[in-house]
Amino acid sequence: MTGRQLHLNLFVYPGGHHEAAWRHHASDVEHLLDVGHYQDLARRAEAAAFDGVFLADGPALADNVRHASRFRLEPFTLLTAIATATERIGLIGTASTTYFEPYNLARLFASLDHLSKGRAGWNIVTTGAPQAAWNFGLDAHPVHAERYERAGEFLEVVTKLWDSWEDDALVADRKTGLFADTDRIHTIDHEGPRLRVRGPLNIPRTPQGRPVYVQAGSSEDGRAFAAAHAEAVFTAHQTLASGRAFYADLKARVAAAGRNPGHVLVLPGISPFIGSTEAEARALHEEFDELTRPEYSLRQLHRILGLELGEEALDGPVPRELVETGGERGSGSRFQVVLDIIDRERPTVRQLLHRLAGARGHRVVAGTPEQIADRIQEWFDNGAADGFNVMPPWQPGGFDLFADHVVPILRQRGLFRTEYTGTTLRDHYGLPRPDSQYAHRD
Repeated sequence: MTGRQLHLNLFVYPGGHHEAAWRHHASDVEHLLDVGHYQDLARRAEAAAFDGVFLADGPALADNVRHASRFRLEPFTLLTAIATATERIGLIGTASTTYFEPYNLARLFASLDHLSKGRAGWNIVTTGAPQAAWNFGLDAHPVHAERYERAGEFLEVVTKLWDSWEDDALVADRKTGLFADTDRIHTIDHEGPRLRVRGPLNIPRTPQGRPVYVQAGSSEDGRAFAAAHAEAVFTAHQTLASGRAFYADLKARVAAAGRNPGHVLVLPGISPFIGSTEAEARALHEEFDELTRPEYSLRQLHRILGLELGEEALDGPVPRELVETGGERGSGSRFQVVLDIIDRERPTVRQLLHRLAGARGHRVVAGTPEQIADRIQEWFDNGAADGFNVMPPWQPGGFDLFADHVVPILRQRGLFRTEYTGTTLRDHYGLPRPDSQYAHRD
């Protein structure tokens, strides 16, 4: 296989990515708290040679759990369980720089990378849910800019901790009795405006050197952070033009930061409804939309845009003039995605709610396997994506359709691997293994 290759992750979401998936007869909602359910999904993705499985997370209960599967299993526990059931697929978990401490997070990810033999990835978020503050003894959630300022220093500290053991510091020489070369284990002595950490980490350097740095968020602060630090970027776009603009902007920022743009992958989300005909796929999509609950959907719209609407507004136009574009909410990337849908398509409230029901602002497509493959290739070939986070509308069947019918087409076109050629997530993504910044420091 030659040429540039697609990267594909399975984005695992309880029940599936459509907000009404848990109500559908094909959804495996009875097993959402069964570890075997998630292990089986990961094995299916590994059988299809996917780069990784990805778990989103947040440290607060969503306020709309009454009508949707919005709880979260803790990612480190679940990914470790998945690691025991798989051998090659990457394991990407979300953790917040706002509500973790660097030392604890560094230990958790280092442990996962060791136990999985080099398959860990960290989806770096600052947490957008304001109710999280109340779970950590805070009176208020830090504002957007402050969260990103802490995130930058947090990542600096965690990187130092992962580098604090040089690769050859663990000796374990039975004959000489030398277990670890302490000359190659370093305190980091970090003292910054928000964090003070002495180090070193109490775990040797991991198989990947460091877990893969993944970032999700397309705001101005998010793009700047990604350009400086990220190795993969999860993003949401509705149109090819928007995807291309983001891709070009991010790669240019990466180059301006003195980094290799080829070592930062752009991976939008795609949620496919697949049928033997386009009409069948669209009918399936509509079947899911008919299961939505307006009270849930309207609450989600309020969370994103701040609009307070009742069910009497469903068949009228979205009141664009009532959307406040400034302030904390307006700085979010998902806010802009939804606003662009309104400005471009002028939907009714019901139509907009159905658009968001599929994948919360990520791109939903309905078509035959060939049509889905065409759309993936169009973005890949036209500078909008290096690959995709595949977001099945329901699980496990939604993923099975993609793996069984779309992946073979991508392989026939020479776009996606038939088998793994490496063992770590860095190998799958084509990323270099970084040296410790403390290596051979004299």
